[in-house]
Formats: sequence, structure tokens, C-alpha cells
Amino acid sequence: MIMLKGIPTILSPDLLKIMMEMGHGDEIVIADGNFPGSNLARNLVRCDGNNVTEVLDAFLKFFPLDQYSQSPVALMAVVPGDTVVPVIWEKYKKIITKYEPDFKDFDMVERFDFYERTKNAYAIVTTGEKAQYANIILKKGVVIEVEK
Repeated sequence: MIMLKGIPTILSPDLLKIMMEMGHGDEIVIADGNFPGSNLARNLVRCDGNNVTEVLDAFLKFFPLDQYSQSPVALMAVVPGDTVVPVIWEKYKKIITKYEPDFKDFDMVERFDFYERTKNAYAIVTTGEKAQYANIILKKGVVIEVEK
């Protein structure tokens, strides 16, 4: 349990440490409950019992997206022939634009390319999310402080 003011309790000490360690351009994956995170992760943080939208919302309060990247957010594309329509993506867009008003659109990554990209991510956060195609990659940007 985090005992600091203003930090959502969903952000565990391990996850906060990873967020602080990450540098500009590093990527982190927030994955659904079906994602093979244990097999792919350099650093694995379990966030069981939570869904991706909760983690994403808490995360983006502190985590800047890469302002120099065309697409700082990537999603796993629907497999050709699959009839699933991932409604969760609209929820992601709403959360992202709350913190990053200039956000344009997602980079859609083929399933196995997504897995390969995940192997190079700084960390994977696994959740209990049940929605299909709920995996999301965030590329860290630069924290810019405005002098007063």
C-alpha cells in the first residue's frame, strides 16, 4: 500500500520505481489477462484484479507520452478474420486525450509484431482485464517543467 498523498493506490511501489527508471523513448506495455507477459517481460509487474483502463488512467497522471514520436501509443491490431470489435479502444482514446490533448491516433501493430516489440519494452504490466485486444504500448516522453 502506498502511503503518499495524491498517488493512486493502483500504482504499486514496483510500478512507480519502473516509471521513474524509464527514460525518453522507453516503452511499457499494459496488458490484458490473456497476454503472455511472463514469457516476454524483461521487467514484469503484476496488477491482478485491475483492468487496463484503471491502470492507464493512473499511469498517465505521471507519465508523459513521447511528443517527438508520430505514434507514442500502440495497440495490437485485430487478427484478420476475427470478428471482435474492440470497444475498449475508444475508452483508451478518451483517457489519453484527457492527459495528452494533442494525441492523434494509435499505431496498429500486427499480433506477432506486437509480441516482438514487447520483448524490447522496459516493462510489462499484466492486469486482470478481460476485454480482447486490450493490450497497449506507451512510449515515454520528456518531462517538461515550465519555469515560473
